[in-house]
Order: sequence, then C-alpha cells, then structure tokens
Amino acid sequence: MEKIVEQGLLYDFYGELLTEHQRRIYEDAVYNDLSLAEIAEETGISRQGVHDLLRRCSHTLKGYEDRLHLVQRFYEIRQKVQGINQLTENRDMEPERLREEIRRLSKEILEAL
Repeated sequence: MEKIVEQGLLYDFYGELLTEHQRRIYEDAVYNDLSLAEIAEETGISRQGVHDLLRRCSHTLKGYEDRLHLVQRFYEIRQKVQGINQLTENRDMEPERLREEIRRLSKEILEAL
C-alpha cells in the first residue's frame, strides 16, 4: 500500500513532466489498476513495452524527487502543521510558550517553501 501512495504522490507532484503517452499509461496502471495486458491491448504495444515504460516512468519520477525533494518537503510541512494543530489543543502550556512554539513551527514552514 505504501508504494502505491508513494507512486501517487510522485505522480501528483511530477506527472506533468511526463509525456502525454507516459501519463496515460502510468494513470492506467497506478490509478485505474489495469493489468499490463489490458494496457498493452488498449495502446497497441506489447506487455513488455508497457512494463518497460512503467519502469522508466517510475525511475523518472523518482529522479525528479531525488533532485527537487518536493514530496519530502510536503511531508515535512504537513508534520509541522500537525504539530501546530496539536499545540492548539494543549491546555496545559503557558500562553507565551505556546505562541513561541507556534512561531517557531511557522517560521520553519515558511523557510521550507
């Protein structure tokens, strides 16, 4: 399941950098859960051709992430926002300390953008 989520996120962030042909086949495999045989029949290429194209697409998307780190930054920002949300639920923390922590996390988020 985790690999499917990772593939989806990589595609969400970098999918527009693939060709239209690559996007169509990748979407059929990842989002529409079509088999290699179904995609091959639909596109008129061999199963091996579909398999190779999907591997190249995955490698390309991973390469973009290795260079740009957009998915990694998304997760880091998401974690910080969750931290802010948790802080707002904390009734035991002194108000000044609470404000400091929220400011710190907010600054980290802005620096990550």
